[in-house]
Amino acid sequence: MDQINQKPNIRSLATAKLRRSAEKRLRVKLSKRGHERTEAETHRLVHELEVHQIELEMQNEELQSARDKLETALDQYSELYDFAPVGYFSLDDQGRILKVNLKGAALLGVPRPRLINRLFMSFVLPSSRPFFVTFLERVLGAMGGQVCEAELLKDKATSFWASFHGASSISGKGNKKSCRVVVSDITSLKQAQEAQRRMEALAAANAELRQEIIQRQATERCLEESKQEQIQLLQHSQELHDELRLLSRQVISAQEEERKRISRELHDVIAQTLTSISLRLAALKTEAARDPKSLEQSIGRTQEEVVRSVNIVHRFARELRPAVLDDLGLVPALHEFLKQFGAETGVRVKLSAFSEVERVSEDRRTVLYRVANEAIANIRRHARASHVEVEIQKLDGSLRMTIKDDGKGFQQQGPFRARKDKRLGLLGMRERLEMLGGEFRIVSMPGKGTTVVAQIPLNDRSSRRRAPLSPSLIHGYE
Repeated sequence: MDQINQKPNIRSLATAKLRRSAEKRLRVKLSKRGHERTEAETHRLVHELEVHQIELEMQNEELQSARDKLETALDQYSELYDFAPVGYFSLDDQGRILKVNLKGAALLGVPRPRLINRLFMSFVLPSSRPFFVTFLERVLGAMGGQVCEAELLKDKATSFWASFHGASSISGKGNKKSCRVVVSDITSLKQAQEAQRRMEALAAANAELRQEIIQRQATERCLEESKQEQIQLLQHSQELHDELRLLSRQVISAQEEERKRISRELHDVIAQTLTSISLRLAALKTEAARDPKSLEQSIGRTQEEVVRSVNIVHRFARELRPAVLDDLGLVPALHEFLKQFGAETGVRVKLSAFSEVERVSEDRRTVLYRVANEAIANIRRHARASHVEVEIQKLDGSLRMTIKDDGKGFQQQGPFRARKDKRLGLLGMRERLEMLGGEFRIVSMPGKGTTVVAQIPLNDRSSRRRAPLSPSLIHGYE
């Protein structure tokens, strides 16, 4: 009520001020005209009329100035409101459009007059309506400034993404709730975000593809290496197969040669000796009747022939398998064999072994004896040595025999491969050792002698896993 009473007082003061200004302007006019003062009664009516005229003129001037200011403000409002780069919408509590600027109408593709009182929801795509309803409820609930993104329909044909910034307001009539919403087109931003998302997805896919390529390349390398290993294993298997076939043929050939030799020895030595004994026994009958004194000498010579024949038979037996190996063991058999070798060749021989060697199995002792027998045979045929050392050692879980000579040696040029006419003995040694899971090596240099190493496990369990050979050290005598 105080504010209502103050308005007439302010208006009266303004009217009084306007009258005083009008009277002052009238006095100025009268002074310019040079009229004499008349009676108050005579000029009162004219004075009042002129004052009212001046008041009207002044009011007209004020109204003109107010109109100019209003037009200027209206132009500024139109520039700010209608030509803003974003759309302005005023919505009531039902979501109807109360006001809209030109940009808002352009965003929806509908003339501004046709938008008034239309539901804004009709322009929201169904997929975005739940988000827009929540946004409108929060804005009308006076929850402060709210932000939302929704997809809108334009011209009933195309759609675009829009960003909403809203705030609530109270209208002057009936204090009804309404809201003001700023709408901007963010389609380009969404497209950029989608492009960025696709770029990130593409980058992730490229990274996975590169990783897959790396894995495939590694797999291909592994496959290639496996293929090369298989090729090498196949070649090695073929070589071993050829070697085995050659060994089998050479074993048969060697057996036949050995049979020929034994047959020839039996025919040339034993048969002749026995024939000589038979002839001497026949001659004994004649000599006994004719010269009893020479009978004793003939019997002595016949006994010598029998002894020589028995020795030859014993030598054949030892070469096939010495009885002392079965009766007394490995060390006595090697001692007797090396003693005979030294006596026949003049080579100094040294044998050293640990006492528990006789506790190993019979097949292991036989293999060691055959390896030593063949190694000494090679020394006899090729080495031209003056000294030979045979040593048997016990290692961790294995048994090692080393045969070393100071002979001429030979040049090691490549892995051991049997040939058609040579190295059968070395092949036999290697095969015997490998049957027990052992290892066979030969180390030699020209003028530095040769060392033969034969190593076998002490028990059958360790023999199941064959010791890896060292191909660069497996060679034979030339």
